[in-house]
Amino acid sequence: MKKIKLILVSLFTVAMMLSCDDDGGDSKINLEVGAVPNIVKSETDDLILNLVKIQDGENITIGFSIEMAQGKISSLDLVAFYIKGDGSAEKIVLASNVTTFPTSMTLTKQQLIDKFTVLTDDTDFELGDELIITADLTLANGTLLKLHNDDGSQNYGQDIANSPIYSVAQSYLVACPSDLAGTYSVITSGESTDAGPTPDENPITDYPFTVTLTDKGAGSYEMSDAYGGLYLLWYDMYGITPDHSIATIKDVCGVLSASYKGPFTESVTLSGMVNDDGTLTIHWENEYGDFGDSVYTKN
Repeated sequence: MKKIKLILVSLFTVAMMLSCDDDGGDSKINLEVGAVPNIVKSETDDLILNLVKIQDGENITIGFSIEMAQGKISSLDLVAFYIKGDGSAEKIVLASNVTTFPTSMTLTKQQLIDKFTVLTDDTDFELGDELIITADLTLANGTLLKLHNDDGSQNYGQDIANSPIYSVAQSYLVACPSDLAGTYSVITSGESTDAGPTPDENPITDYPFTVTLTDKGAGSYEMSDAYGGLYLLWYDMYGITPDHSIATIKDVCGVLSASYKGPFTESVTLSGMVNDDGTLTIHWENEYGDFGDSVYTKN
């Protein structure tokens, strides 16, 4: 089934490339060029909404700056979303019609409480809540470009989300301090719903691999391989490249989670725990039923 889907996606891509290149006449179709900002956290302020500090009645301060990374705009609104654990989101505008760059801002715990109606005191900061700082852009031609929808969801693709050059949003999790960055020896067992290239490659038992977690701040980490190496064994069967293995995982007080798209644009869900001995146990599964279970031991 996945092989058929890959062929259809490839044919669709070729057809789109051919149809979008020319409008059938002498002129080329004019493609609108967008814009992206670069939002950077202040390293001297809190990088998460530290639940330990908040519960102890201490103040927290977050700081960030914004500048344009690409494209031309007439102005932007600096906006923030407070997303509760149940998925409900409140959006506010922190600054309107910004035209001077870079622009910096700091917010204290009390300022967050004053600005968001969902926050009335310290007890309303709950584990798993998330504060997102991003922007609504007004392009030079007057078009309004919202980087996040009004419900807080991303309005851009993974190529923008994973760009190493700029960050169009910054996330502050209500979480505990996290320190998972490093290189891990990984032992994985799992199974694909398609037969492997050879009988001993599906299912897999105790497959050794190495994965690096790179700190992205606020308890988020980029995984060099989100499948414990299993798809590297299965790539020849599908004819795809290993670029699809990268994903971002979140650590919220020892609970690990991630949602991302797999090599066939299928949905993948990852869950796990940080154990008392420092190892990580991780389970991932996609919508086809492929899955993997891994134990990560930091080198």
